[in-house]
Amino acid sequence: MSKATATKRHAELAAEIRAHDHAYYVLDNPTIADAAYDKLMKELIALEAEHPELRTSDSPTQRVGGGLREGFKKIKHVKPLLSLDSLMQQSEVEEFDERVRKGLGLDEGLFAAAVAYMAEPKFDGLSIELVYEDGVFVRGSTRGDGEVGEDVTDNLRTVRAIPLRFNDGPPAKGVVAIRGEVLIPLSAFDELNKRLLEAGSEPFANARNAAAGTVRQLDTSITASRRLDFFAYDIMHFEAPAKGKTPFPTQQSMLDALRAWGFHVESGVKRCEGLAEAITFHADLMARRDELPYEIDGVVIKVDDRAAQTRLGMRSRSPRWAVAFKFPPREEITLVQDIVVQVGRTGKLTPVAQLKPVDVSGVTVSRATLHNQDELDRKDVRIGDTVRVRRAGDVIPEVVEVLLDKRPSGTKRFELPMKCPVCGSEVIREGAAHLCTNGL
Repeated sequence: MSKATATKRHAELAAEIRAHDHAYYVLDNPTIADAAYDKLMKELIALEAEHPELRTSDSPTQRVGGGLREGFKKIKHVKPLLSLDSLMQQSEVEEFDERVRKGLGLDEGLFAAAVAYMAEPKFDGLSIELVYEDGVFVRGSTRGDGEVGEDVTDNLRTVRAIPLRFNDGPPAKGVVAIRGEVLIPLSAFDELNKRLLEAGSEPFANARNAAAGTVRQLDTSITASRRLDFFAYDIMHFEAPAKGKTPFPTQQSMLDALRAWGFHVESGVKRCEGLAEAITFHADLMARRDELPYEIDGVVIKVDDRAAQTRLGMRSRSPRWAVAFKFPPREEITLVQDIVVQVGRTGKLTPVAQLKPVDVSGVTVSRATLHNQDELDRKDVRIGDTVRVRRAGDVIPEVVEVLLDKRPSGTKRFELPMKCPVCGSEVIREGAAHLCTNGL
């Protein structure tokens, strides 16, 4: 095959495979049978083997991970990846709205103007920055400390929902920095944990940990074997064609651009004419939380007008124009079957409640730390108690309270031992901590 013919065929194959990838992984609407797709990919791989100069960083063949990496180098973000203030109470969100209206100089009182907000599900995944140059993916990094993150470019290339080259959409010459969330669908999370258990490995505690652990694998083939997804939600940097012109005047126009470029963008967002609509959206989404195919832990409420966002500005670590309105932690009721004492590497003794296994927001919880003797005494947790448990931050299991009306007779307060249960050495108390003297 001549060089000209090979170049033409390579472009045709790459374009066709990209279109099929977008239909399958982003639109959830496959347009070709697996066998036919594999045939196209094999032809492209063979063509690049014959003409290595045609293999570019945005070729579909570069999504297949393989080989070990020595580690992750650090990357400075194009723009800081700020965190959001997390609010739990409606009154706190109302105070946020008051600050926004005051910051924008809107009238207060009876005729106060309402602010338009964009309400979006808050994904419970791993925050990522993607950088494109002239529409081609060049690097990706974890959030890290917000200023500097870990280079996970090779792993992100294996995530099919991340386009290696922009599709249609606004012209994107120069550098474009995009922020989004890598996550693992709950169905894929269950499959992954099943495989890990069958292999005798420790399963992941939750879907967020699974996504984070998968993105940070040193072996990219492991990342490629797991069904990660990516949702884009912010264009942090865009080289506008005209100086001073805002290319995306609203959050909605920005999401439309991301979708046109080929990103997976959450469809369940809502432009709200005032805070009341955003609060209603939060309540409705919380009621449907268990029906979603992925984990969320709240709603992000953003001022829709991007020029207004600029006027409101930033604090040192968070924007003044957006907050996370979190969901209450999920709670369940179960039984304390035993209380055991764990001894850490430093010799610290920690009481742990052994629970009758209970499903808490998709995770089977059978243990919960009781922290120390003071905390155990404060909650007065006893063997045989019926307790309310939750995953703090939707991650770490903890005992919230004892249901005293269900306490059986004859229970006794639990006291940490003064002899180490591991080595038998004396145990001393320093503040709230019980410490094995053999570990000091």
